[in-house]
Formats: sequence, C-alpha cells, structure tokens
Amino acid sequence: MPRHKILIVDDESDILDALRWTFEDDYDVLAAQGGREGLAALRREDVSVIIADQRMPEMTGAEFLAQAMDLAPGTMRIMLTGYTDMDALVKAVNAGHIYHYIAKPWEPEDLKLEVRRAIQSYEMAAELDRRYAEILNLNRELEEARQKLEQENVQLRQAAQQRFRFEGLVGQSPAMARVYDLIDKVLNSDVSVMLTGETGTGKELLARCIHFNGPRKDGPFVTQNCGALPPELLESELFGHRRGSFTGALEDRPGLFETADDGTVFLDEISETSPGMQVRLLRVLQEGEIRRVGETSDRKVNVRVVAATNRDLRAEVKAGRFREDLFFRLNVFPVELPPLRDRQEDVPLLTAHFLTVYAPDRQPRFTPRAMDLLCRYAWPGNVRELENEVQRALLLAGDANHIGPEHLSESVRGQSAVIAPEGKTSGALKSTLSQIEREMIASALARTHGNRTHAARALGISRWGLVQKIERYGIEG
Repeated sequence: MPRHKILIVDDESDILDALRWTFEDDYDVLAAQGGREGLAALRREDVSVIIADQRMPEMTGAEFLAQAMDLAPGTMRIMLTGYTDMDALVKAVNAGHIYHYIAKPWEPEDLKLEVRRAIQSYEMAAELDRRYAEILNLNRELEEARQKLEQENVQLRQAAQQRFRFEGLVGQSPAMARVYDLIDKVLNSDVSVMLTGETGTGKELLARCIHFNGPRKDGPFVTQNCGALPPELLESELFGHRRGSFTGALEDRPGLFETADDGTVFLDEISETSPGMQVRLLRVLQEGEIRRVGETSDRKVNVRVVAATNRDLRAEVKAGRFREDLFFRLNVFPVELPPLRDRQEDVPLLTAHFLTVYAPDRQPRFTPRAMDLLCRYAWPGNVRELENEVQRALLLAGDANHIGPEHLSESVRGQSAVIAPEGKTSGALKSTLSQIEREMIASALARTHGNRTHAARALGISRWGLVQKIERYGIEG
C-alpha cells in the first residue's frame, strides 16, 4: 500500500526540518513555509494529515485550516498552538476546522502518537466514504434495477393479461403456452374451431374463453353434448321444432342455433353424432341456415361453431363414421389441449387454484410429500380428475391447514396410473386408457345385471353415451 502523505505548514524552516525528520521514516512528508504554499500543495497532492502552526504571518493556522477544509475535506487537520492562542483554537474547534490540537512545546513521541491516531481516523473515514459510495452506487444500481423490473413487470403484466386473461384457464407450461398462442390467433375471427384432447382437459372451458374474449362476447354462448341425447332428441335440441311435429312437442320451440344467433354454439363430443345429424350440421356451416323439425322453410342464423372431441376424427372419417366434408368444415382451426401428464409442471398451479376456489376462507396447503405424489401421478382423468381429488382431500382434511398423503385417494397414493416412462408412446397410453374404459363399462354392466340406465348413472355418463361406447367397444350385456 502507498504510504500516507503528511503536509507540515510552518513559517519557520527549523521547525519544518524537525517535523520532517520526526515523520519521514513512516510517511511521505510535504513541507510548506506558510499558508499559501500549504494551499498550493493541497491542490497538487492528496494528503492524509495536515500539521499547521497557528502563528504564521499573512495567514494564521486557523485561517489556513479553514481553507484547507474546503480543498481537502477528508484530510485530518492538527494545529500546533501555544496557550496564548486559546481563543483562535476554540473558534477553530467549534467551526470543525481541526481534528486535534497539540500544545507547544510538544514531545516527538506524543506527536507521533497523535498522528498515528489521526491516520487511523483518516483510514476509517476513508473506508466509510468508500462504503458510502458503494451504498450510493448500489442504491443507484438497485433503483435502475427497480425501474427495469417495474418496466419488465409492466410487460409481464401485459403478457399475463394476454396469456392468462382467459378466466379459469390455469397453466404456464410450454404445452399450455402453445395453446394460448393458437387461441390468440383465432380469437378475433369467425372461423370454426375444433378442440381435441382427452376427457377432462378443459375443452368446454376453452370454448367459453374463445367466445367471451372474441367479437361475439356480447352474444349468447350455448353448449350441447352431442353424445348425451339420442339422434331424434338432439335434432330437436339443436334446430328446434314445430308444435305437434312429434309426441311431446306441445309448442313451437327454437333450437340452440337460433338461441345462439350472433353468438357461439359449442358442440361437445361431435364424433357421437349420427350420419343424418352430420348432414344437417354441414348445412348450417355451409349456408348459415337451419330448419326446425316439422317445418318446411329455412331460417337464417349467424353463429360461430366451436366443436370438441376426445376421439381421432381423422380415423373416424377413414372408418366411414364421420363425414369428410363436415370434418374439413369443422377442422378449420384445430387446437389440441394437452393431457395433464404432458404438463406436470402445471399441477401445483392448478391445485393452488382449486384450493382457492373450494376453500376461499382458508389457506390450506398440500405438504411437500402430498404435492410430490400429485405431481408424479399420471392423471388419466386430467384436470377434472385433479379438481375432484382436491375437493375430496379438502373434505378429508377438515379444518386442518395441511393436506397430507393420508388425505389423498388410494390411486394417487399408490400411483396406480404413474407417468409413462420415457420411450412409451402416446398411442400406447391411449390404448391403455381405452382398455380401462372398456373394463369399467363391463364391470358396471355386470354390477347392474345389464341395466344400462343404472350402469350409466354409476359411471356418471348419459345412457345414450353409454350405448355409444358399448357399440364402439363391442361389449355384450
């Protein structure tokens, strides 16, 4: 480290020499004969300590130190003074011009001690100044970082409003990001949208988001599960009927397409429609016209159609069960919703969302072990199954603030549907899920002795939907 510099100011050369000899072994000594030379030296050099005599011609020591403080405020200032200079000394002390004073005559060792103390104080002050400068610099950097973060937060909020403005949709995974990107592109158009994905992935929720964030948001949004009704009832439900057109038609009734005029119709399980119904749907999409059951005239409707299916419609077309022309009319803009097993990173977000929905007045949390089990489970029933799991766990946990593994279902605890290992294809998983569905239907029919109404109720699906699945899987009973 460079040695400290000491500036000695006195009008007597003998005293200057004596003081130089006293300190030159330990410090770099600068000598100035009078105050003016001392000020000039301060303008040239960085000095740690100043030792100045009070009694000097032209400029007293107190006057010199006062000006020195303006030039080098961090320098430690020592005054050599006699007892007859007490008034000037008191003024200099009160003004803060001096750090210490030494009365004449002085002892060299005492003077050395005072200078060492002055050097220590100078180093401490310099360190404090350095740290203060670092703090100021850090504060400046923090302020710049804060402004940058604020700007980024604004951008993120704007992005979040764009990405997650769809009420109820939860997810930040890459798989969901791709869905959001697609939906952003189709929102402001009127083209038909085909939502594909497994049961429970949130197709109806996404359909609602498309409607309520698009240009038809002020119009009606109506939904119909095409697999829930037999063909003749589905026709009446969608297109309406005239009084007396069939048994039970006691009055004229508009269908959902008329009800949804200037709005959106969501057709779930579109793959379950009959050939005749597919022809009528094609006319709506091509001509914008519908005809009530029992009438002979057409009615104009202005609707947007969002359809959904959990089946491979291309395979259905190839098998002759679904019209190719209707497929292309519906499949203008396909959007595939990923199964929950393909976006496991969204499980904590979804569970937090469901906890807020079903326990808004509490703040329960899943324990780390329970959350690990939730994240490891494959969720064959997707988001709907996770929602049911959270509701069940809340009931079992009661008023407890923590939900542990003991509150989870046996399937989640036992991991009976674990995530497929790397290398397993999605086709294999779909085959497995189909096999599970087939076995569940067969078991329900066996338990109800072949009563399809009771079996459908036990499975939580419509009787017509059960009939369709029985025919698809070739189940006897």
